[in-house]
This record gives sequence, C-alpha cells and structure tokens, in this order.
Amino acid sequence: MPYEIDETHDPKLESWVESANDPATDFPIQNLPLCDFTGTIGDQQDRKLAVRIGEKLFLLDKALEAGLFPSLPSDLDGTFWAGFTGNRDVYSIYELESGVRKELRRRLSELLGTTCDDLRGNPELIDRVLIDAAAADFYWPPSAFDYTDFYASVYHATNVGSMFRPDNPLLPNYKWIPVGYHGRASSVVPSGTPVRRPTGQLSPAEEGGAPGFGPCKMLDYELELGVVVGRGNELGQPIPIGEAEDHILGMCLLNDWSARDMQKWEYVPLGPFLAKNFATTVSPYIVTMEALAPFRSPAMVRPDGDPKPLPHLFDERDQAHGGIDITLEVFLASKQMRDKKMDPIRLSKGTFKDMYWTIAQMLTHHSSNGCNMQPGDLLGSGTISGPTREARGCLLELTWDGDPFANPPKLVPGTERTPIKLPTGEERKFIADGDEVIIRGYCEREGFRRIGFGECRGIIEPAIG
Repeated sequence: MPYEIDETHDPKLESWVESANDPATDFPIQNLPLCDFTGTIGDQQDRKLAVRIGEKLFLLDKALEAGLFPSLPSDLDGTFWAGFTGNRDVYSIYELESGVRKELRRRLSELLGTTCDDLRGNPELIDRVLIDAAAADFYWPPSAFDYTDFYASVYHATNVGSMFRPDNPLLPNYKWIPVGYHGRASSVVPSGTPVRRPTGQLSPAEEGGAPGFGPCKMLDYELELGVVVGRGNELGQPIPIGEAEDHILGMCLLNDWSARDMQKWEYVPLGPFLAKNFATTVSPYIVTMEALAPFRSPAMVRPDGDPKPLPHLFDERDQAHGGIDITLEVFLASKQMRDKKMDPIRLSKGTFKDMYWTIAQMLTHHSSNGCNMQPGDLLGSGTISGPTREARGCLLELTWDGDPFANPPKLVPGTERTPIKLPTGEERKFIADGDEVIIRGYCEREGFRRIGFGECRGIIEPAIG
C-alpha cells in the first residue's frame, strides 16, 4: 500500500495551535484534513483550500506565498499554486502524486508542531495563514465532479434482500462485483444544508392498482462514507487493483437520503432514480489516506463457500490492508428535542471494517470498462451495516424485526416494525419533518492519536405544496 506510518502519526506530537491538543478534538496534528471554503480573509470574500487543525483553518495559498514550503518540487509552481489560489482548477492538489502529498503532510506537521519556529515565532504571519474555522462557510461540491454510489455492505444487502426476497436475499452477482449506480452530482450538498422532503410516485396500495403521487411517507437516511478520487485515468485505460489507492485522495462522511416508498416502486428494472437523487449530504473535510494509515486492517474475511474475487479485483496487499477501522455513529434529534434542548439520541454504531468490498475494489471495478475517473469524483460506499441490530445503518433496517444472521434466521414481513422511541415520547419508523440526522466518524487504535471526520448534518423540511 502507498500509505505508510511515519513520524507524522506519532501520538506524542503536539501543536502550538492549542485547540489541536484537546483530547476530544477530531482534528489533532495527526489528522490535517483538507477542506474547501469561502470566508472573509482580510477585507475580501474569497474561496480557499485549507487544512483543519483544532479550531483553526490553515490557508495553504498564504503559506505557499510566504515561502513556507521550500522543499516542494519547483515544477509545482503552476498547477499546485493554481489549485491553492483558485485561479484555475481547484482539483490541482487532488492530482498530486502520493509522494508529493506525503512531503506536503510532513511539512505541515513540522510547521504546526511545537519544535519548529518557522511559523509559530512570527505572529504577523500566523495572522495571515490561520483563521477561525467557525468563520468559514464550507463549500461542497467543488465545481465539477461525478457521483457514484455503491452497495458494498453484505449485511445491508442481506437485510434489505430478506425483507423482500426471504428465500433469496442476495442476487447472484452480489458476491462477484461491487454493485453500484450512478448518482446525481448536482444534488450533493454540504453538511448543514436543509433537505426538502421529496415528492414523487408512490407504490400502489394494492397489487395491480395505480400508483399515487405526493410527498414521500417513508423517508430514510443511509450511513455511508465517501471516497474522493485524486488522480484520474485516461478514457479507455482501467485502473489496476494494485494501483487503485494511488488514485484516492481521502474520505468523508456521507448521508445518502432515500425515499423508500418511491424506491420500492421505481427500482425495478433499472435501479435507483428519483428516490435517491433529491439530496446527498457530505461532511466538509477530506481525511487523507495518509492520515488513515495507522487504522488499516485486513479486508473482510469472506465466509467459506463465497467466491474469490476475479483476478482484476484481487490483490494480496489489498486483502491484507484494504479494510479501514472507522467507527461510525448516527444520531437523531427531533424538532421537539431541539426545542427542549435535549441531546440527540444515538440510533446506531458500526464500523467500516464490516464492508464486503474494499475501496480499491470499488474504484477498480468502476474503471474496469475504461470509464475515466476525474479528480474530485465522489464514490459512496453504500449503507454501512454490521451483523448486529445496533450496527444497522438506516431506519429501514433498524426498525425491522427480522434477523437473517440469527441461527436459525428470524424473518418477518417487512411491514412489521418496532419504532424507535424518542425521549419526548415521539416514535419513528422513518424520518419526520423537522428531524435532524447527524453522522459522526472517528478512528481509534492503541498507540495512536484518535482522529475524526467532523459531522455530517441535515434537517428535513416539509415537501412543497
């Protein structure tokens, strides 16, 4: 794998940015995620690329302008600089070779650490390169990219399949290919953006009847991670599995909002459409693959009898290190709860280690027909679910009383559900207007500093009309 543990992951490292040393922060010096934002800098409103450190944003263009990266290759003067300043394509930083990104990370760690005076000994320069994160409006998506959503959790696929096909929950292709669908990039929105309840065709109340048209009655969230593509590939040139992670910049949190009643009606024969493309919410920070190096794990061990991936999807290194130990939690706060200043309740807790397909396999399969990936492309992991009820990644699963992983399996019709009880006395089988869904993610491992992804938030607004 191209991402190795080095001195930037040392848990003893501290920063002169005091908020980065808080044990509870998602953004210690060992993280340094990228973000794209607009904010007032000096007397100008501008769009910038930055690195999050504690409660601050480190402005990359100002630091480069001040000569704080003397060891970076001189041939970066064009694309690298343009990416920082926004004068050209903001994806320039995404396209850097992993070795250059690694050098950039080392220098950032040095500049923000307590043993280097190049920056901390210059208060005037600090004021130019460091601003409060609270003053920024985060910008996502960047100006142009594609979005594809996968279905990479075998637990999620089995749960959902068991509701509708209890005798055959997984379709024949599931364990052979990373199943996905092409999403809608224009409706990917940053965390905190309100989400309008969609209106559409709903499945008939009786078999053979006519569908209805109106607001979605079964609105759901889906707990996912987003994979952000760095370097792309030429049209017609697949990305080999052994090189796939060289093309990945990092990861973010993702909520693939889903209208289940619309989905049930439209998904056969061509898959998700209007039930999925009305909104997808993402967190603003890209946690780089370099930062995730200490938290790698083996790919999920396939049960006896499952097929070995075809050669184009199999790589020994990916099997040994292709998993990532990311803990993910989903919380919900109704309007009543927020009005009464109650804390959100946790709905679920799971781990990205439980995914059947790795991120390298997803990217390789996407490009295996010659599809050209581009810098900034977003790949959704699909709903992240685990083998227990607590680890189910959406309300469709959480409120369902079946358990296909019990021995023997316990399956009941999908219409029989136990609602989630809120502290206000409210109940939820699906999301109500005014509900806020919050996704959080973090990595922990003994001997290393905890790092986090921030939050992915969205409040549901009523349908129009």
